Amino acid sequence: MNTGRVLAVCVVHAELEVAARSSKVGRTAIDKRPVPHRVPVRGLGLDGDHVCDTEHHGGVHQAVYAYAEEDACAWSAELNRDLPAGWFGENLRIEGLAVSDAVLGARWAVGDTLLEVSAPRVPCATFGWWAAEPQWVKRFTLQANTGAYLRVLTEGTIGAGDEVRVVHTPTHGVTVRELFTGADPDRLEVLLDAEPTVSEDVRMQIDRHRRRHTGAVRS
Repeated sequence: MNTGRVLAVCVVHAELEVAARSSKVGRTAIDKRPVPHRVPVRGLGLDGDHVCDTEHHGGVHQAVYAYAEEDACAWSAELNRDLPAGWFGENLRIEGLAVSDAVLGARWAVGDTLLEVSAPRVPCATFGWWAAEPQWVKRFTLQANTGAYLRVLTEGTIGAGDEVRVVHTPTHGVTVRELFTGADPDRLEVLLDAEPTVSEDVRMQIDRHRRRHTGAVRS
């Protein structure tokens, strides 16, 4: 059984104003910082956390966002800067699990909560503004270490130091990274058959990959 550990639990530190070209709503809650106490986890996310652009972020399928410490360290070395817990806008900084290679629909027991891997993070212009690194969205996309969104199946609390136990892994094997890159659209069709609860956003991602692949083959 795969296990990891929560290094930090992060919630919104402050809303920030964003230039209109980077955000339709003009504000972002991407600035998340670790908190020292256990945090209640509800169906729509962690207490003390929220999103500003509710059209494109949040909801039950993006209730919690996890990012791997190992991926953060790799970016830190490449960018030559410290990237503390919360810098990626994540709620959970996790070590010991390949978060971006988690199988969609996998279930994680964390503290007394049960979470389900639901989607990759798709980088947006606001993330690029926050990172303040040249061509950040493109670089993040090419690296494809997206981290994972999680759906809350059982509400509870999570705190730093909690073990993350992978208690169920679907047999279809389709990972967060595979969904994000869309390199094999036929394989993603398996996901639609095996995971009927996938979000409409995921279905749209798969459809975009299919159309892009079909166009590339015809050309």
